[in-house]
Amino acid sequence: MQNKKRKKRKQNDPNETKLQRKMRHYKRRFKSWLDPRLEKLKVTFSKENILATLTSKKTKKAALITLISLVVLCIATFIGLEVYSADYYRADTTGISEIDFSDSITVDASRSGVVTIAPASKSETGIIFYPGGKVEYISYLPLMYAMAERGIYCVLVEMPYNLAVLDINAADRVIASHPEIEKWYIGGHSLGGSMAASYAAANKSKIDGVFLLGSYSTVDLTHTRVITVYGTEDGVMNRDSYELYKSNLPSGAIELEIHGANHAYFGFYGEQAGDGTSEISRIEQIEITADNLIDFIEAGR
Repeated sequence: MQNKKRKKRKQNDPNETKLQRKMRHYKRRFKSWLDPRLEKLKVTFSKENILATLTSKKTKKAALITLISLVVLCIATFIGLEVYSADYYRADTTGISEIDFSDSITVDASRSGVVTIAPASKSETGIIFYPGGKVEYISYLPLMYAMAERGIYCVLVEMPYNLAVLDINAADRVIASHPEIEKWYIGGHSLGGSMAASYAAANKSKIDGVFLLGSYSTVDLTHTRVITVYGTEDGVMNRDSYELYKSNLPSGAIELEIHGANHAYFGFYGEQAGDGTSEISRIEQIEITADNLIDFIEAGR
């Protein structure tokens, strides 16, 4: 016991007071508590971790800025679309009401987004019509009446903001809701014709033929039957583009140029900016178009 005491005395400073010894003891304990925590702080605030944290914040900030930009872009697009589409060609309802068509034709506008025009007798052949860009869809009712009088079931599709490009696949809903129709032909006027062509190209098994009125196809339609109809006085359709995209049509495509016809008279919506002056009436242009579309359809039966 004496040896141990001597060793203990050797470890202590003889000049150290009791209070100093206690302070040294607490200092040692505090150091043992502090050191691991300081080490942890060094890791946390290391250069690598600080850069990673800053990068993470920058990423979050960038993501937030991107999200805000997208929201602003969507709002601006919506407002722009509203402003753009507000200026559209409205149907000449007075002119349409004055047309004397058969009472045997049944017109149904009860379903949202479409008007169906059914012939007197049941038909197994139908057409789906996409309206021209910024043209109210009911402007084409006279042409649909003329086709129904010739025995064809017609479906006139309303497009969002009067732009067929915003609902190219509208024909899917039409076809699904009419299983009784065995053969479908799709087409349209101007922009509507081009979008109908795009649908036909992507749905080859559903469509038996395509008709383009004052329009052309920017996609390959060589797999199906096609008829194009336009007027000699059409001042809206781009003739250079029409000629350029002829290669997308099948070798047996029918091309009809109506003498004296213009772009707007396929429908009833007044005159169109940039169009030529028609030398024939709207009814004449519509009747000639309907006769040739019927011949085209009959040839495919």
